Amino acid sequence: MELGGRRGLGLAPGLASATREPPPEPRTVPETRPPGPRAVRARRFLLCLYLVGFLDLFGVSMVVPLLSLHVKSLGASPTVAGIVGSSYGILQLFSSTLVGCWSDVVGRRSSLLVCILLSALGYLLLGASTNVFLFALARVPVGIFKHTLSISRALLSDLVAEKERPLVLGQFNTASGVGFILGPMVGGYLTELDGGFYLTALICFSVFLLNAGLVWLFPWSEAKLSGTKNGLRLGRKPVLPETDSDVQEAAPTPGAPKSKETAQWAWAEVTWALRDMRSLLFSEMWDIFLVRLLMAVAVMLYYSNFVLALEERFGVRPKATGYLISYSSALGALAGFALGPILRLYRHDSHTVLLHSSALTCTLLLLYSTARSMGVVVLSSTLLSFSTSIGRTCITDLQLTMGGAQASGTLIGMGQSVTAVGRIIAPLLSGVAQEVSPCGPPILGAALALVAIFIMSLNKSRSGGDRIGKLKRE
Repeated sequence: MELGGRRGLGLAPGLASATREPPPEPRTVPETRPPGPRAVRARRFLLCLYLVGFLDLFGVSMVVPLLSLHVKSLGASPTVAGIVGSSYGILQLFSSTLVGCWSDVVGRRSSLLVCILLSALGYLLLGASTNVFLFALARVPVGIFKHTLSISRALLSDLVAEKERPLVLGQFNTASGVGFILGPMVGGYLTELDGGFYLTALICFSVFLLNAGLVWLFPWSEAKLSGTKNGLRLGRKPVLPETDSDVQEAAPTPGAPKSKETAQWAWAEVTWALRDMRSLLFSEMWDIFLVRLLMAVAVMLYYSNFVLALEERFGVRPKATGYLISYSSALGALAGFALGPILRLYRHDSHTVLLHSSALTCTLLLLYSTARSMGVVVLSSTLLSFSTSIGRTCITDLQLTMGGAQASGTLIGMGQSVTAVGRIIAPLLSGVAQEVSPCGPPILGAALALVAIFIMSLNKSRSGGDRIGKLKRE
């Protein structure tokens, strides 16, 4: 009882009343302070990175819709044009993981600058192409080094806390999506001018140079990266610099005797990362990448014959279908703003959000396949733009959560390689499905999405803390 009295319950009435009044003062609401200079600089860094994503897709989307027309004007047959067009996807398939791993080793700044500048060179060559050979040659540097968005996402995962990562990635996708909406409009206008394609390619080249200058001017010394050690940490402990500035400080001076050792160290790190990647792909994270592949192919099947299917089923002209696609793209870009409230509703459970968004995607694909009016098509397209955008962000966040953000470049690169496989598979499956019915591709896509949902449901228990802890354990 004496102890209780010392807490203010056994004192004299006067003293008790005197001691009861002061406690509320410490519990008063603290005054809100404006964000410090460090928080302001971090926010400014993120906004600059969003601008990089916007400029990247803005420049690319000006040129990409015109490629088929340009290669045809150069005298290429449909078969040759198809081979040249598929070369980009094949190069991306093999380069995505390698470039992502390379960015983990040499740092985000160096890898971003190299990728942007060499991609700019590719678009400059594209603008100067006067025959099919030069056109195909121009696609090589772009196919190998066009990974600006992947490295930028890896950099975002280094900069922000794990809880904030899905929201920041969603905002980055929104900024990039706006560029993808505006780019075709500018490119379509320019291509009607004399030498329009060459002018468009030159402007794309200039946009990439502007992007490189922006990356160069980033306040890298103020960026605090959360990935203190690169590598997937599956039984090894690589010791790497923490930031790009550390990389520059740790790098030997030109002509130093240790330059050869530095090169060997970098190659050894890449080799270790690739071995760890193989371990993740075929053991711990196989289901994550399989779900990514299935959902990517499902969505690609939906878009594969969208224009043709609407014309055959409802008599909609391609121009009107183009407006519908632009409308859906705009909504998909805006979906990034809805990701924050959705994650708070789900208590930042990316796996459950991905499961439910995939289920919604599957349902909407079936709804589109059985639609009897354009109103149902517009409704399904509207909701699909939200579900697919949120699903893409969540699958990327889940990869980084399960694999650990220490090698975010490698993990995101692996995801891009898996998506590249989908780009190769989807046209083949779409062609076979269209032989049956114009609704064949989306129905097949719904079936693949259902398989992905089944896999996620089976492995939901494995996505908990034990599995994550096992992957991040040294």
